[in-house]
Amino acid sequence: MNAPDLALRSTARVVPPVAPRKLAKVPFVELADGRLQGVVSSGSDIERVYVSSIVAGTLTYHCSTNNNRPCGGLRGTPCKHLLSLADEAVLQYGYPRVGRYLGVDLVDVPDQHELMRRLGGHEPSPAATVFSRFLRHLAYLELPDAREPIPELQWFPAYGSER
Repeated sequence: MNAPDLALRSTARVVPPVAPRKLAKVPFVELADGRLQGVVSSGSDIERVYVSSIVAGTLTYHCSTNNNRPCGGLRGTPCKHLLSLADEAVLQYGYPRVGRYLGVDLVDVPDQHELMRRLGGHEPSPAATVFSRFLRHLAYLELPDAREPIPELQWFPAYGSER
């Protein structure tokens, strides 16, 4: 498809996940705002989630609850939420894309396990933006089925659209 054809379409091509993901553990993962970031479910409390992130370039990390309480697992090393985030990001995007986004040399840091060993120190970052985007994505799932266009969702890809 050439550029003029794309300009006339109201749908966008979506890159499918590299491998199936377990959405119950890490329901939201993204490469955005110069970070690998996402929402990770608590292993002990079904009502608690953590917002975890790794900053591109510096590889500093942070993990806190959605209301900015620090993760108890951050004791000088990355917590299990950050490990889960990295694993799921690799399933979603593939390690080469994640590594390039974070600015690591893919020869020196060939996989997410080595990436986790190379993380910098802890650097607090706000969770609100990431958590708000996650909640917004959840709201889209609650919309009733409709055949008519929904203006807010026009940027979403249309699978099997009948044109």
